Amino acid sequence: MAIEVGSIVEGEVTGITNFGAFLQLPEGKTGLIHISEVSNVYVKDVHDFLKEHQKVKAKVVSIDARGKIGLSLKQLEEKPEAPAKPVKPKVNPVPEKKAPHQAAPLSFEDKLSKFMKDSDDRLLDLRRNTESKRGGRGASRER
Repeated sequence: MAIEVGSIVEGEVTGITNFGAFLQLPEGKTGLIHISEVSNVYVKDVHDFLKEHQKVKAKVVSIDARGKIGLSLKQLEEKPEAPAKPVKPKVNPVPEKKAPHQAAPLSFEDKLSKFMKDSDDRLLDLRRNTESKRGGRGASRER
């Protein structure tokens, strides 16, 4: 039987590396199961899935010009179903009711002056808190 792309072959694991496992195939040929083709789940170590001298069936996924045979165990496994995405209930947004005193939108100058006032207030609070923790000028001391 000739080895062709898409065919399923049986072989014996002859070596395991950090990038995959080598299989001894019929007719004395050798193929590689790359670590990305070992399983549908994340494979950190090939040793967790395969052992030397283990007999496995693999699918031939590629044969390059130099005769290297690429194999896959993953393509023989049933693909796990993708988890269903949770359906978010559609909620009609409730329009915000504007307060009577905010009928007109703020101008750029109004927004800028409000931002500057808020910023100054925050900086003042920050200075008070840090000076009291460091024992600075504004801290109260017991005498």
